[in-house]
Amino acid sequence: MLGCRRLSFAYQNLVEIPCSTILQYQDTLEVLDLSYNLLEDPAVLGELEKLTTLILDCNNYTSHVKFPYMPSITTVWINKNRIKNLPIFVEELRRKFPNIRFLSMMNNEAAPSYFNGGSLTQYLDYRQYVISQLPRLEVLDDKEVLKEERDAAKRTYKIQERRDTYRKKRELNKGNMTSS
Repeated sequence: MLGCRRLSFAYQNLVEIPCSTILQYQDTLEVLDLSYNLLEDPAVLGELEKLTTLILDCNNYTSHVKFPYMPSITTVWINKNRIKNLPIFVEELRRKFPNIRFLSMMNNEAAPSYFNGGSLTQYLDYRQYVISQLPRLEVLDDKEVLKEERDAAKRTYKIQERRDTYRKKRELNKGNMTSS
């Protein structure tokens, strides 16, 4: 069978990813569009070692989605889903897509903007947090990540890292004292 680099299953009302069809192209598939479906579980995607772009707009993905480890992924569009908890979701992206460079998650509760009732302060904090956690990110939503923005994000969330480290050490010390 001839290789296929791009495949779209958009607007199919799918509740499951069509594994058998997609896996026919696992050696060549680079772009997969699964937009406007009812999908929740992306586990089968781990078989797609050449996949670089994953489009999951308008589905039922939540903050607790479990992606397979996919180092080939550089682009994820997951706009208009049900993502509410930013730290949980971004940690999953960071661990499972270590080479992500382009991310769009507009119109999710976790991505505040003027379009969904968020303030400018909330939007800027959202950007800083995501940029601080995904160091290779070049574009977030519809805006390029600038060096100044990356530097500010590092400064802001470096303080948070220190607080977390201090809190963990304190908890460990308490645990050691009670077990003595």
